[in-house]
Amino acid sequence: MINLLPWFCHMPKINGNEIRPGNVLEHNDGLWAAVKVDHVKPGKGGAFAQVELRNLRNGSKLNERFRSADKVERVRLEQKDQQFLYEDDGMLMFMDAETYEQISLPAELLGDRRPFLQDGMTIVVEFYEDEALNATVPQKVVCKIVETEPVVKGQTAANSFKPAILDNGVKVMVPPFVGPDEDIVVNTETMEYSERA
Repeated sequence: MINLLPWFCHMPKINGNEIRPGNVLEHNDGLWAAVKVDHVKPGKGGAFAQVELRNLRNGSKLNERFRSADKVERVRLEQKDQQFLYEDDGMLMFMDAETYEQISLPAELLGDRRPFLQDGMTIVVEFYEDEALNATVPQKVVCKIVETEPVVKGQTAANSFKPAILDNGVKVMVPPFVGPDEDIVVNTETMEYSERA
């Protein structure tokens, strides 16, 4: 007999020291994303994971300490591609390209990465059952430089970077050979220059 579990089934419980950034956990009757995880080995006592959690439903934060013996419920979310349509009153509107269904998510969910969201861009939205909970911008996004110091002849790209302002208002450091009106690729995870586009 084939066991057809729903896709949002709970994963087996994991030990506290197996928590990784990006994991979604069921904890204190809520769904939490692990934002930051520090593994600590104190001189006395057992090792533990210091975990910064963000509630996927209301955005509240929580710092928890999990010992390796603690068991936590890891939840797998369904990932769907959604096309960004527009922003209205702090809410981002997305559409499923296959079903044309539309959903809205608070803009603050993207945090510092919100400026990288471009009209028509496809991003990954994570669902728990039918509830949209999380969204991630592509790791590499092409942006235009609107303001930076002009290229200086003979300056090498050894380790000197200069500030630049992108068309979305974000400031990044770029190599000296990159000038205004150039398209560059920005890594949205590190918020850093990656390469010329």
